[in-house]
Amino acid sequence: MAEPIIGVLGGMGPLAGADFVARLTLDTPAARDQEHLRCVLWSDPTVPDRTEAALAGGPSPLPAILAGVRVLEAAGASCLAIPCNTAHLWADEIAAATRLPLLHIVDAAAAALAAAGVSGGTIGLMGTAATLRLGLYQKRLAERGFACLVPEEAEMREVVTPAIARIKANDLDGATEPLLGMARRLADRGAAAVVLGCTEIPLALRGPEARRSGLVLIDTIDALARAAIAFARPRQTRSCVRG
Repeated sequence: MAEPIIGVLGGMGPLAGADFVARLTLDTPAARDQEHLRCVLWSDPTVPDRTEAALAGGPSPLPAILAGVRVLEAAGASCLAIPCNTAHLWADEIAAATRLPLLHIVDAAAAALAAAGVSGGTIGLMGTAATLRLGLYQKRLAERGFACLVPEEAEMREVVTPAIARIKANDLDGATEPLLGMARRLADRGAAAVVLGCTEIPLALRGPEARRSGLVLIDTIDALARAAIAFARPRQTRSCVRG
């Protein structure tokens, strides 16, 4: 029987979706082409801005997201991975509209925290304004015993949001220092780990500066890729999929 096909709903932003496929490849235990996973990437950068929709009454991204889901269904996908944290604010609506199991990115992050030895207590969280204000992570992680520290409003306005915009404009280097500095501030305030709860943020925090920082940084793109591998090969890996 053929292995499942990982359906990837990308384009939010485009680099995050492409990076997810790269992480899926790098994280898969394989010695040759034929041992890697099958996947289909639908990258649609025309999906309306998720933060504007959630906080400012902008056009809903849901119709475009569901159109992408239909493409993946037609392509034979066995599950759905969305490498965009803010899009998960519509996770319930997406899951209700498809037969495909949705690999929830917050559950994947929780599994990554456990793998890093962080089983509860205070953690830091960075993400888009919509992800933080609407409690996407806070609500789901509270069930697992976590309390989330988030940047202050001024820090969001002056540091995090501009850095995310830089990454979307392909300026990864320009985003590294401010995001790493923000992660350090959260650690200084008592966070045992910092969840990078926007799929753009890990793209700027994989370099030597982040590796030398001593911070426990939870890369949600990588975490979601590992959840997809766990779905496809449950006998080889622990699943962090939630139905």
